[in-house]
Amino acid sequence: MTEHTYKHIELTGSSAESSDQAIKNAIAKASQSVKNMHWFEVVETRGYIENNGVHYWQVTIKVGFKIED
Repeated sequence: MTEHTYKHIELTGSSAESSDQAIKNAIAKASQSVKNMHWFEVVETRGYIENNGVHYWQVTIKVGFKIED
């Protein structure tokens, strides 16, 4: 295994569908400008309640990406 250096950033994705979709939305948007993403870690999950039900999800994640040589 070669040695790599990683950097991580924090993102918050949102979705009216689900917390999983909020994560996918954040990663998809970040992939437009961040290369070499390798992992994510959920830091915080929160939602918005409307009419006694979950109306919206927000999920904050840390995303690690490899710094190119």
